[in-house]
Amino acid sequence: MTGQINMVDVETLRGWLTTDQVLVVDVRERHEYAVEHIAGAHLLPLSEFDPAQMPPVPAGKKLLLHCRSANRCGVAAARLVESGYSGEINRLAGGMLAWVAAGAPVESSQE
Repeated sequence: MTGQINMVDVETLRGWLTTDQVLVVDVRERHEYAVEHIAGAHLLPLSEFDPAQMPPVPAGKKLLLHCRSANRCGVAAARLVESGYSGEINRLAGGMLAWVAAGAPVESSQE
């Protein structure tokens, strides 16, 4: 797995989002996503994570998985690799905790 799975920081992800270079997949649970999430992130909770349900990564874009603190996205990344996924997988170092701490923008889907 070394080399296939990379950790990226908040600023790197912000740059990728600004230039539309990334597909973001949030593996937190639905209630966490509802409170706050990165705009445009696809929700695929780890509790029901199925590599076959991954949205396709458009040509020329990077895949980034994230969760609250970067633990669950590691499990999801390992499951992807075990399922035969051969592309690069990026994980957000520090997860949503780091994203929010850096003052990066979030959206909410709570009523």
